[in-house]
Amino acid sequence: MTRSEPIRRPLVALLLACAVLVSATACGDSGDSGSATGTGVRTGASASASAPAASPSASTEKQRLAKTRFVANAGLAAGATYQWIVKPYRAGTFKKGAEGRRFALVKAGLAGGFAYNRLKAAAENAKGDPLLSKAVAPLTAGIESLKGMATKLRDGKAGEGDIGAFESVIDSIKNAGKDAGAEVKEKVPSTSQLTG
Repeated sequence: MTRSEPIRRPLVALLLACAVLVSATACGDSGDSGSATGTGVRTGASASASAPAASPSASTEKQRLAKTRFVANAGLAAGATYQWIVKPYRAGTFKKGAEGRRFALVKAGLAGGFAYNRLKAAAENAKGDPLLSKAVAPLTAGIESLKGMATKLRDGKAGEGDIGAFESVIDSIKNAGKDAGAEVKEKVPSTSQLTG
């Protein structure tokens, strides 16, 4: 037994426990994007409660905020997916015996739960803009198909098809946003965003 093994085991156990906790809480979010993006943007309910309902400029402002929140949430989902799921998978880090495999799988599980959560929030944000809503509506089934993916990633059971599903949904969301005038750019979330 090497000297680093007694330290590694509790660290891995702690990371796995955090991954389970985070993925369970991440999947329970109702779509509020204010806390995950850290932008301080008010949620749809509080923004609509304080805005005059009959004003045309209020409607325009609501659509602009919907697009902004959509772009932020979809960008975070794309960044997490590519940084901690797609890149390590393509590099072979998820294969048995690969160096750093356990840590990569834990991080991929966290990223999977986070990305699913942010995609759900982005789909909810899209409802505030008619054009964006129409573009994103057909993608909700694809987003829902990612629901249990965090567990598969964390357990090392995700294969090429699972990774491809993540990429496909992210690419579809990015294309829908671009077509609706809300271009999505990848934004890699911090580790604290993944675990918080």
